[in-house]
Amino acid sequence: MTGMIITGVVALIAGLVGGFFIGVYYLRKQLENMQNDPQMIQEMAKKMGYNLNRQQMNKAQQMMKNQSFGGKKRR
Repeated sequence: MTGMIITGVVALIAGLVGGFFIGVYYLRKQLENMQNDPQMIQEMAKKMGYNLNRQQMNKAQQMMKNQSFGGKKRR
């Protein structure tokens, strides 16, 4: 009985930790893809209620390219 409870708790913790890292990986990939695809940036802005013009789009793309991921500077 106690072994089943311990196994369940360990499995729950492992699932939460694994899910967190998979989520972080997925989010990073999405942001990296968005840097190179202005259509994705435009779509995200529209979902947030903004309509970006060409100059704003270029500025947003440049900001994303200059952004560092995971504490590592991209060069």
